[in-house]
Amino acid sequence: MKNIAIVGGGLAGLVSGIQLAKKGVPCAIFERKDYPINRVCGEYISNETLSFLKQNNLYPENFNPPQISFLQLSSVSGHSATMLLDLGGFGISRYAFDHFLYKKAVEAGVKIHTNTEVLDVVYNNTKFNIELESSTHSANLVIGTFGKRSRLDTQLRRKHLTRRSPYVGIKYHVKSNHPENVIALHNFSGGYCGVVNVENGITNICYLVHRDVVRRFKNISEMEKHVLFKNPNLEKLFKEAVFTDNKPLVINEISFATKGPVEHHMLLAGDAAGMITPLCGNGMAMAIRSGKLISEISFKFCEDKITRDKLETDYRKAWSKLFSQRLMLGRIVQKLFGNSFTSDFAVKLMLHSSSIAQLIVRNTHGKPF
Repeated sequence: MKNIAIVGGGLAGLVSGIQLAKKGVPCAIFERKDYPINRVCGEYISNETLSFLKQNNLYPENFNPPQISFLQLSSVSGHSATMLLDLGGFGISRYAFDHFLYKKAVEAGVKIHTNTEVLDVVYNNTKFNIELESSTHSANLVIGTFGKRSRLDTQLRRKHLTRRSPYVGIKYHVKSNHPENVIALHNFSGGYCGVVNVENGITNICYLVHRDVVRRFKNISEMEKHVLFKNPNLEKLFKEAVFTDNKPLVINEISFATKGPVEHHMLLAGDAAGMITPLCGNGMAMAIRSGKLISEISFKFCEDKITRDKLETDYRKAWSKLFSQRLMLGRIVQKLFGNSFTSDFAVKLMLHSSSIAQLIVRNTHGKPF
């Protein structure tokens, strides 16, 4: 049986590792941090994943995650509309869910190397050499699930890096009165903010903002008061919330550019292959789905049922069929948000044509698998 190295221990990496290990494939995951890990993320998972998670004993039942059935959308000026979500979803923090899956991976037999950063990956026609800080590792196949930004992106000279992204992601965990069954998307000038409840009575506030907006102010707090608070929904949320973090979690240059599922013979999944705009609220579900897909096709290669060329070709086609349209539509829909006129238009559209709103939601989400 061939062996597999997985670079990155987020949702896609852990799910693929668990599924492969259950089938007897020797797997090693290299994660540069130590669990539990707090990540900038909307922390909402569409119920398209529910059947898969429950069938594989990967649903975090013990955390009693809040069940989400409504979407609230507000414009920059504060005009608001609420709609029913067809599938709905649940809220859970990456801090809890990644750690939960990490334990499941260890139980399945995955060798997980934490606090271990991969510096480079080199393919030599038959195997990969994975360069670590103080050693090297070899594998027949490498799966890259290294998230939104990684040193490997630069090392591999990926094309999306030639164009700097102007977006900054900022996240808080707070105590609030936000309704448990609602995921909210509040617009402000230059960005938008997602709000959802997760486990243990915690509310996740995660927003995306243009870096030029941030640069106009001395600090994030001042920017929030002068920009986010123009939307009365956000002003009320921030003023009434009890903040449990000393400071927000921040990530710079979040890119929604087209990337690609195969680089230098490495198969990529999750945000490493392409990131959907956060307003679609579907990044975590896509990571889980891509972890399942990549494990299934990689297992065929490990059993010598397909060649490496066939593996790469089939994965490109399957990944594109599942995700490329959703990513493209997400980039288009994002243009409606973060602007006074277009966000008001989007809310009015949602109020007066629920069928169009439902169509957009359905086409940025997948079907149950």
